[in-house]
Amino acid sequence: MKKNIFIVNMALLLVLLALDVAYIVVGTLALKACASAVFVIIGIVNLIYAILNKADLKFPIIMMIGLVFAMLGDIILNIHFIAGAALFGVGHVFFLIAYNFLNKFSWKDIVCSLVIFIPSMLFIVLAPIFDFNGIVMEIVAVVYAFIISFMVGKAISNLIQKRSLINIIITIGSVLFFLSDLMLLLGNFASLPVVGIICLVLYYPAEFLLAFSLFVYGEKKIENSL
Repeated sequence: MKKNIFIVNMALLLVLLALDVAYIVVGTLALKACASAVFVIIGIVNLIYAILNKADLKFPIIMMIGLVFAMLGDIILNIHFIAGAALFGVGHVFFLIAYNFLNKFSWKDIVCSLVIFIPSMLFIVLAPIFDFNGIVMEIVAVVYAFIISFMVGKAISNLIQKRSLINIIITIGSVLFFLSDLMLLLGNFASLPVVGIICLVLYYPAEFLLAFSLFVYGEKKIENSL
């Protein structure tokens, strides 16, 4: 079963990347919605795999909820930016909670998170390249930076505490997510060229890795039980 589920993951990854490229070229919301649906489907496939292999379901279920909110945020962002950002923020909170099931809360989590958040906040507030067209959007950007910084910080802290395949995957996925959002920020509020494409190039692989972590988690539990 492991081989078959892995092949399904790789096949869906190819579909996801094809939709990513199609969206970059065509730019329709329908394509974006389809791409987002694919990483949720990947998560569902891997959640079923974890269920069939009798893994502890707290991590995969909470990750699955995070993926659903990411999908909703991805779609709504094109319709209403603040609402989309809020949905993404809720998704990051669920990812953060899920990461705590891999490694318990530690003071290192806070240190890693602040190391990311403080420069991010200063960049948003002080960099002259940004035009938020009002204080509300700037506050939204700072609050969002706070949430995603703690999500990424927890992933990095987990990896520092325990070098495991799943921690490597969620760290890479989380960092790519952060960089993707940075490109989104630069594209929307600094009007820099090309960054919109870089955002999409980073974003969907990030979501795949987070969805794929459910497969790795289920397999890890099997290995531990043998």
